[in-house]
Amino acid sequence: MADPSTYRPAPGSIPTDPGVYRFRDAGGRVIYVGKAKSLRPRLSSYFQDIYALHPRTARMVRTGASVEWTVVANEVEALQLEYSWIKEFDPRFNVKYRDDKSYPYLAVTMGEDYPRAQVMRGAKTPGTRYFGPYAHAWAIRETLDQLLRVFPLRTCSNGVFKRAGQVGRPCLLGYIDKCSAPCVGRIDEAGHREIAEDFCDFMAGNTSRFVKDLTLQMRAAAADLDFETAARRRDDIEAMTKALERSAIVLGDATDADVFAIADDELEMAVQVFHVRGGRVRGQRGWVAEKDAADVPTLMEHLLLQVYGGESGDGIPREILVPVLPSDPEAMSDLLASARGAKVEVRIPQRGDKRTLMDTVRRNAEQSLARHKVARAGDLTARAQALEELAQYLALDQAPLRIECFDVSHVQGTNVVASMVVFEDGLARKSEYRRFIVGRDSEQPVDDTAAMREVLTRRFRRYLTERHEVGDDGRAKKFAYPPNLVVVDGGLPQVNVAVRVLEELGVVDVAVVGLAKRLEEVWLPGDDHPAILPRGSDGLYLLQRVRDEAHRFAITFHRERRSKAMTVSGLDGIPGLGPARQEALRRHFGSVKKIRAATAAELTEVSGIGPALAEVIVARLSGADTTPAVNVTTGEVLD
Repeated sequence: MADPSTYRPAPGSIPTDPGVYRFRDAGGRVIYVGKAKSLRPRLSSYFQDIYALHPRTARMVRTGASVEWTVVANEVEALQLEYSWIKEFDPRFNVKYRDDKSYPYLAVTMGEDYPRAQVMRGAKTPGTRYFGPYAHAWAIRETLDQLLRVFPLRTCSNGVFKRAGQVGRPCLLGYIDKCSAPCVGRIDEAGHREIAEDFCDFMAGNTSRFVKDLTLQMRAAAADLDFETAARRRDDIEAMTKALERSAIVLGDATDADVFAIADDELEMAVQVFHVRGGRVRGQRGWVAEKDAADVPTLMEHLLLQVYGGESGDGIPREILVPVLPSDPEAMSDLLASARGAKVEVRIPQRGDKRTLMDTVRRNAEQSLARHKVARAGDLTARAQALEELAQYLALDQAPLRIECFDVSHVQGTNVVASMVVFEDGLARKSEYRRFIVGRDSEQPVDDTAAMREVLTRRFRRYLTERHEVGDDGRAKKFAYPPNLVVVDGGLPQVNVAVRVLEELGVVDVAVVGLAKRLEEVWLPGDDHPAILPRGSDGLYLLQRVRDEAHRFAITFHRERRSKAMTVSGLDGIPGLGPARQEALRRHFGSVKKIRAATAAELTEVSGIGPALAEVIVARLSGADTTPAVNVTTGEVLD
């Protein structure tokens, strides 16, 4: 690791203006992004006595090799730039708020011609209105089932919608009046969109006018002695009431607010937020994050940026109630107001119902942290200990912060593929996983060591090519960063191949080990006997996780390739052309398309393909199979 004093900026060279700064490691990758009202005191704080820093911060500055900054006009611009850089570079040392579960939303796809209501998870898409999050998907479905009799909008998939239009018959919901059936023309596009907009208004908290309108319709129908319509309106009002009862009324003034609370200890923090719309709790959400040296106001600022940074105006409420104000509340309010298009107030509730609700949210945060600590007891310390143990057992100069593991998968030398998985700081970095197709240019079967040689050669040639290159976006390319440790799935033969590849390419400072499955033996270069790590050690557990992840990734890719080859090859069903000959043809020509273009004489160049069989193959693949049946062994024409 680097000595922070080697890249400390010269005294007086750091400006006192507001700005955003980035720490980079020796490979040029951004590892931390931060902002400051005044850059000079903030950056100087990182280069004080290393033992006075928070352990996570000390590790960051030791990993760093350079620091740079950008001056901006004010705090709002600094917030915007910090958020965009965190999203762009995904720095490993920035606090990441991980959801403690996947929360479902009730979504209405207003961007479609015929909007659809459905349960959605994951990233939000433009043109869709979201309500929630809810604790359970079944709660959304029950609420939606109650409201469809009042707001009969579409809930079917695009495939079902299209098929119903083709056959001219709606689905069951259309027959029981829980869908207005735009698929068969019962309602036009404008009418269906009006229903969807009314549904969104109701879910957004504007409920009183709908109940009032239905009540007036019920009374008018009863006065006209139309008791069937009156009964239907009565049932609609009851359905609305039941849907409203699912959300507890907590604030009597129809408030739209998000209420945050934090529970923390020395290492981690749990965050809970209740989403209140129209005075009702519409949903809740939680995160768990590792703490760093930042104080709580700075953590609150980062949290609000991550929660609302990608939101449209509809997703940001008028009030945001927090336990601690962010480091610059005025700048944060201005930033959120510009995104919402209206005033946003960030404040601490002092008394009354809002303070009582915050206490409830805080208790939920405390319980969430307690559950997380039980479920992942010792995880942070275990990861750090695992890396230190690997450095000790493998005689490394430093803990392997980046580990790459390679695995090969095939069936008797066919459909050979390989995987590369990446772990950083003991955690999987799936965005940098890679898959390899092996042996495309080889006419001979590829064994495990030859496949490992090809994959490692391709990976580290890319590293040597791209380590000084920059992409169109100004960032270093994915293969530009070398690992600290290469793990190969296998024993001494695979390790020796990996070492030779690195030596031939002139790659240094990359350690190599192999992990054999049979006894979980760790093979080191140059050792005739494996090293046996303690069975209960965190270091061995980390190696096993890395190896198993590489194996899973390779197996998944191999199955995809094998399934594709079996279903779309076009060679199945040709008499005399079994799996071995099919594979020989693929290996010789490279693809089925090239086999189709080959002549019979060219086909006979492949081992095992005689003239008679070649004529059969050409006839079958050309679609003009008028040739008689032939014994491919003797060449005899069969009746």
